[in-house]
Amino acid sequence: MELPDPIKVVLLACGSFNPITNMHLRMFELARDDLEETGRYKVAGGIISPVGDGYKKKGLIEAFHRVMMARLASANSEWITVDSWESSQPEWVETAKVMEHHYEEAAAAEQKKDDVDTVKYLKKRGINSSLGEIYNPRLMLLCGADVLESFEVPHLWKKEDIAEIVGRYGLVCITRRGSEPHKFIHQSDTLWRHRKNIHIVREWVANDISAAHVRRALRRGQSVRYLLPDSVVRYIEENKPYTAESEQKNADVVLAPLERYTGAGAAGASG
Repeated sequence: MELPDPIKVVLLACGSFNPITNMHLRMFELARDDLEETGRYKVAGGIISPVGDGYKKKGLIEAFHRVMMARLASANSEWITVDSWESSQPEWVETAKVMEHHYEEAAAAEQKKDDVDTVKYLKKRGINSSLGEIYNPRLMLLCGADVLESFEVPHLWKKEDIAEIVGRYGLVCITRRGSEPHKFIHQSDTLWRHRKNIHIVREWVANDISAAHVRRALRRGQSVRYLLPDSVVRYIEENKPYTAESEQKNADVVLAPLERYTGAGAAGASG
């Protein structure tokens, strides 16, 4: 019996990347290994999408710097790229809308690769179908366990967006020692309903690098070498985007999702 061709997957990671760390890049490698070992998937690419300045997170430096550092960090990768569409938007864009944008981009790119004009053929046959339905490049959100658990933070996510992300696209969650993603999924009706679209990947080599810890070390004049790619360390040394003042940016500003979904809310979260 001939096995079906593996499903082509593009991994999308959204976040602050403030700054991008070795762990951010490591997540892509872990996810690719895990998905391809199932025999069901073939990872065709990875996209890093830094959030825009409109997110208003405390300590979030300008998108220009974060995009530049992400491009330097991924320069040696043959399959991970950086996309600046989200970061260039004047206002914060919900993750579900970012995924829709990249899904349409991937579908359009897949169409261009096809020598047969499938769309025209289907139209002649009177069949209405979207690009996604014809070419179906599978887009999955790549994240850490902290993002999965943030789905339950009041007013941070819209329930319909969560259902869209895990139901329509899929989620690859990199978990670390001490996190309990399966328990969290069990406790959420939405995540439980779409649990087959959630892939949990265990990181067995403990790695607790966080951007917040990196920024703290930089403010104190401590070395961050081997926590970040060397090219990113050099960029920070030359441009000095992280200071005591930059860490207080947006300190008294409401985080964009809280502002949008409540009209008021608490000040932006750190991290």
